[in-house]
Amino acid sequence: MTEGNFVDYVKIHASSGNGGKGSVHLHREKYITKGGPDGGDGGRGGHVIVRGNKNLWTLVGFKFQRHFKAGHGGHGSKNRSSGADGEDVYMEVPLGTVFRNSETNEILFEITEEGEERILVEGGMGGRGNWHFKTSTNQTPRYAQSGVKGQEVDIILELKVLADVGLVGFPNAGKSTLLAAITSAKPKIANYEFTTLKPNLGIVQHRDFQSFVMADIPGIIEGAAEGKGLGHYFLRHIERNAMLLFLIPADSNDISKEYEILLDELRRYNPELLDKERLVAISKSDMLDAELMDEMRIELDKDFKDIPYMFISSVSQFGIQELKDRLWKMLNS
Repeated sequence: MTEGNFVDYVKIHASSGNGGKGSVHLHREKYITKGGPDGGDGGRGGHVIVRGNKNLWTLVGFKFQRHFKAGHGGHGSKNRSSGADGEDVYMEVPLGTVFRNSETNEILFEITEEGEERILVEGGMGGRGNWHFKTSTNQTPRYAQSGVKGQEVDIILELKVLADVGLVGFPNAGKSTLLAAITSAKPKIANYEFTTLKPNLGIVQHRDFQSFVMADIPGIIEGAAEGKGLGHYFLRHIERNAMLLFLIPADSNDISKEYEILLDELRRYNPELLDKERLVAISKSDMLDAELMDEMRIELDKDFKDIPYMFISSVSQFGIQELKDRLWKMLNS
């Protein structure tokens, strides 16, 4: 998936249908000149309904269609015939889509399961026909209810990426290079910070035709939890990953400190993120010789007592198969 096709934030306008009018009608047929009221009910207005679709990965379709309008209910008629219900409109969205009210920013609901349906905007109720209003003192009511008008709302759609493994690291840590090395994804790769501005997804092919999904989350910077840079825009995608792979380059000034900064940003954004399984990968390890790697291990064993770590190189493929095996084992443990 190219970065330009990954859309994870859109605003739409949804309108439900008006309810149909109830009918004012008095029964008339041959030899019956004064039949009672028999006006039918109006049909309900159409709903705007959201449906989860596991085959969708992005909100790109909503770039081209942002207005959704359901049909109006039909009017009631004689012989207590009800009007037809308005046509419902269905919006198919990827799993992990959050719906917010545009004015209040309140979360309305979230779609997380295949085929899950939620009514986004309810259609107006149809009006009741005049036969409902017949009483002992009013045998021929000549009035009926009008249908209830539909609703119009502006809604914000936010997509939180659903992936098995989320790549976490500072800008230019080699996340896109790793994704390109172990999946068929083709993310933009360049030697400058914030090359990646939107998440990239790739499917990692493992042994025996097994696979899992990896997401390259755009680089985090210090202060991201407070919204610095594009902090909240990036961090929300990490919430839906089953486990986190921290990527720290071998030429970092202080690997342990960099890991702690990343961890602290996640903690401040959402403490629950620290409950996820974690693995630290020291990237760009092709620049290290065996002796230097052994020296680094002595320090890292002290700092990463409870968190597993390993050395990898996406360019030379060093440690890549071992990384895939380890990720698979952690995902299925």
